[in-house]
Amino acid sequence: MKQRHFLPENSCFLIGLLSGLIVGVFLIFSFTRASDNPLSHTHAAAASTITTPIQLRAILHYATSRVVPQQTLDEITLSFDVLRSISPCNFLVFGLGHDSLMWASFNSRGTTLFLEEDPKWVQTILRNAPDLNAHTVNYSTKLSESNALLSSYKSQPDCFPPDNAYLRGNEKCRLALSGLPNEVYDKEWDMIMIDAPRGWFPEAPGRMAAIYTAAVMARKRKGSGVTHVFLHDVERRVEKAYAEEFLCRKYLVKGVGRLWHFEIPPAAIVSSEAGRNGSSAFC
Repeated sequence: MKQRHFLPENSCFLIGLLSGLIVGVFLIFSFTRASDNPLSHTHAAAASTITTPIQLRAILHYATSRVVPQQTLDEITLSFDVLRSISPCNFLVFGLGHDSLMWASFNSRGTTLFLEEDPKWVQTILRNAPDLNAHTVNYSTKLSESNALLSSYKSQPDCFPPDNAYLRGNEKCRLALSGLPNEVYDKEWDMIMIDAPRGWFPEAPGRMAAIYTAAVMARKRKGSGVTHVFLHDVERRVEKAYAEEFLCRKYLVKGVGRLWHFEIPPAAIVSSEAGRNGSSAFC
């Protein structure tokens, strides 16, 4: 999700950048207008079409910045379409970057929370976007451990089977993010985006814990409907392996570019399916 340097070097590149900015502004405005009901003339309907402060900040930022979101337009549109259909909602994002203001503006009347591993990076982003709700996360895993963690988690009663898995205070399961702010555990998240932490060198935390944690959150859902989970960088071995283990191919509804979209049902539905199939696994 991080993209710290972006310097156009020629006019063609700059034209492409400006085009992307215009599309970004159009998306924000179209999202604002999508909630308008032309058949309704109530004050509530009118209020729902008023551009919020964070949307105005996003328009100003992307119209004047030389830095653009990391994901492609097609990838952003995949998440945007889902977010537009369920917003206002609770939206949890693993990662903080130049696209964060965009995501928050798309869900301006809901709750959008960002989890980032680098405290200095959090300060950098919040200087330009102080309205964002972001927390620092400490990861105890390393990418080099991904194979061992995947092969051993089933031997840990606090990790497996899924019905016994939990997050808050679960220090015995290394895949469980146990020390997050209470706000993360106290809400049911309608949509989860996993675009962090870093996962491209052996000493990086990798996204193993983020993927496992998202899967447990989705299964623990007590409200109606599914949890929409988006995973970026699925071309990488670890992301793909952990997605297939915990998010499940059968819940994969669409993929665009390097982004996969899963619709994960709550445990009550999953357990009934598992009972019929004689399985206690995540997938």
